[in-house]
Amino acid sequence: MLLTFGFMAVEVAGGLAAGSLALLADAGHMLTDAAALGFAWLAFRLARRPADEQRSYGYHRFQILAAFLNAVILIAIVVWIIFEAVQRLGAPVPVLGGLMLTVAGVGLVVNLLAFAILHGGSRENLNVRGALLHVLGDLLGSLAAMIAAGVIIATGWTPIDPLLSVLVALLILRSAWMLLRQSTHVLLEGTPSEIDVPRLKAELVSRVPDVDDVHHVHVWTLASGKLVMTLHAHVHNDANAEQVLRTILSICRERFGVSHVTVQIEHGRCADVA
Repeated sequence: MLLTFGFMAVEVAGGLAAGSLALLADAGHMLTDAAALGFAWLAFRLARRPADEQRSYGYHRFQILAAFLNAVILIAIVVWIIFEAVQRLGAPVPVLGGLMLTVAGVGLVVNLLAFAILHGGSRENLNVRGALLHVLGDLLGSLAAMIAAGVIIATGWTPIDPLLSVLVALLILRSAWMLLRQSTHVLLEGTPSEIDVPRLKAELVSRVPDVDDVHHVHVWTLASGKLVMTLHAHVHNDANAEQVLRTILSICRERFGVSHVTVQIEHGRCADVA
């Protein structure tokens, strides 16, 4: 966060002095990235807070909210970059290629350091992935600015600056859209992609002798790597409910990776059926 914010100020000054949209776009991106990284850090801190009476599951969802917000910010940045690029293509301005190349080169080094720091985190964590995407966007922006500066120095063709800005924006958009879909799916308590509910139900019925039906199965993601499940299991009248429960929990944990499971054992008609 500190690396990104510190260089952002340098990039704004360099972009204004050089007249480079690529640098200014990347600086705007880095400003929001610094805020996004700060929010990601805050989300991790808040997620450590224990559960209380108002938040029985704790504060793990803050990480998903951070990922969702980061995705929305990234998409807004893409829209801004494309708008500015279209404006610049319609009214080209002089660009100082040498200064642009120097600032972009320093930015590339800073972004590589930030990327290396975040890359050590869990790539399955949506919060980390959101922060990583911001830094990756910065890295691509610096690389594009360097290429644009080289072309301008060699040929004087300034439209390369906004064109490469659009290319980087579209690359960012694809990743941002995927992050938005994933975080929204979690916030809507959608079934995790790694859980096959029909297979789970069939396996419980086949592997637990006293269970003849499994229904009302609900699986959702509390936070990255933390799955929660509830289900109803109908058993024979003479079944050992305690043993059935232990077997179901064991299968859900070992075969499907769900450690937090609430099971309702039923002998007669399901109480939830009108």
